[in-house]
Amino acid sequence: MGYCYQNGMGVEKDETRAFEYYKKSADKEHNEAQNNLGHLYEKGKGTEKDLEKAIYWLNKAAENGYELAQYNLGNCYQNGIGVKKDEIRAFDYYKKSAEKGYVIAQNTLGYLYQNGQGTEKDLVKAIYWYNKARENGSEMAQFNLGICYQNGMGVKKDKTRAFDYYKKSAEKGFDMAQFNLGCLYRDGEGTEKDLEKAIYWYNKAAENGYEVAQYNLGKCYQNGIGVEKNESKAFEYFTKSAEKEYDYAQFKLGECYRLGIGVEKNETKAFDYCKKSAEKEHVDAQFHLGGCYLLGIGIEKNETKAFKYYIKSAEKGQIAAQNVLGYLYQNGKGTEKDLEKAIYWYNKAAENGNEVAQYNLGDCYKNGIGVEKDETKAFEYRPKRNLKMHNFYLVNLNFIKKHNLNLDVVIIMGLELKLIKKGHLICIKELLKTEVVMHKKTLYYCMNMVKTHKII
Repeated sequence: MGYCYQNGMGVEKDETRAFEYYKKSADKEHNEAQNNLGHLYEKGKGTEKDLEKAIYWLNKAAENGYELAQYNLGNCYQNGIGVKKDEIRAFDYYKKSAEKGYVIAQNTLGYLYQNGQGTEKDLVKAIYWYNKARENGSEMAQFNLGICYQNGMGVKKDKTRAFDYYKKSAEKGFDMAQFNLGCLYRDGEGTEKDLEKAIYWYNKAAENGYEVAQYNLGKCYQNGIGVEKNESKAFEYFTKSAEKEYDYAQFKLGECYRLGIGVEKNETKAFDYCKKSAEKEHVDAQFHLGGCYLLGIGIEKNETKAFKYYIKSAEKGQIAAQNVLGYLYQNGKGTEKDLEKAIYWYNKAAENGNEVAQYNLGDCYKNGIGVEKDETKAFEYRPKRNLKMHNFYLVNLNFIKKHNLNLDVVIIMGLELKLIKKGHLICIKELLKTEVVMHKKTLYYCMNMVKTHKII
C-alpha cells in the first residue's frame, strides 16, 4: 500500500500515507519497506527530512541483505549524505550490491575499479563488472565499454567494437552514447564517415537534453558541418547548452554576443557569458575575460582584474595569455613592473610557437630590456614562419607602436600573424588611412577585407 500511495497507483498520490504504510511494514522487518522509508527520510517526503533516520533504515535493510539498500548506502558514503564521506565503505557497499546482481551497482563498481576510487585501480576488474552489467541490460555499461574499447582501457583498442557498444547503448536512448556515436560517424572511426548520421545522433542526444550534444550541434550549424550553415540555429543550440551551465557553450555564447553571430552584438552579455565560463576554469574564457577587463569591453576597465585572469590562463598553458602576461609585467599593468618575469613569460609563449612573443623577445634583446643587449638573439627571435605575411606583421606593429594605438588589442587577440581576421579589422581600417608603405599583396588583402566586411 505504501508503494501505491507513493506513486499514485490505483489511489491518489499521498506521500504522507505512503510514509505511514512503509513505517508499519519496516517495523516488521520488511527490507524493501525499510529501504523506501530511508529514502523518504533522506528526501523529506511524507515526513520531515532526517538524514540520521534515513541512514538507520538503510542500514537495517542492507543488514537484511537488500541489494538496493546496499547500493543506496554506497551512494551515501560516496557523497557524504548523512554520514562522513568514505570512499572505501562506499566501495564495500557497492560490491555487496553488485554481487547480488543489482545492475546499477555492477556498472558503478566497474567505474570505481576503472578510476581507483575506494579501491586500487584495476582495469581488468572494471571490464569484468561492466560486462556483468551489460549482460543484465545496462545501457550505461554498454556506453562505458564503448569508452574502454575506443581508448584501449583494460582492453585492446578497437574502435569498431567501441562503435558497436555505443550503438547498442544509443538505441536504448542513452544520451551520452548517442553523442559519442555521432562523433564516430563524424570522424569515420569504427565505421564509415557519415555526416548525415552524425547529425541524426547529435539531434537525438540534444533532444534528450545532453548539453555537450547541443553545443556540438551549434558548432555544426555555425560552420555548416553536415547541415546548411545557419548562425541563428547555432546561437539557439549554444544558448540551450549554456543554460545547462556547460562552460564551453557559455564561452561560445559570449563569442556570439561579441561578434554578432546569430544575434545582435552585445558587449555586456558577451562579458557576462565569458565570465560564467571563466569561473568554471575554462582557460580560453579566462584569457578573453582578461582582455575584457584590460580594454573595458562590456565592463569597466580594470587592469588588476585583467592581470588576475591572464595569469590563471597562462599558468594553464594558454599560449597567447603567456605572451600578454609578459607584456603586463614589462609595462607594469595590473601588477608591479618586473622585467625578469616579463622575459620568463615571453620565453614560455615563444617556446610554444607564439610569434608575437618571439617578436617581443627579439625587441627585448635588441634594446636590452630585461636581458643583456644581444643583436644576434634579437635577429633569431624574429618570427620565422608564414613569411608571406611577415611584412604585414611588422608594418602593423610598427604603426601601432608609432601612434601608441591599440597595442593592447593586438596583444589581447593573440596576434600570431592573424591581424587580418575579423577581430583585427579596425587595425586594417586605421592602417589604410596612413601613408605606411605595404607589400602589394598585403595591400590587396587589406582592401579585400575592407570590401568584404564593409568597415569603412
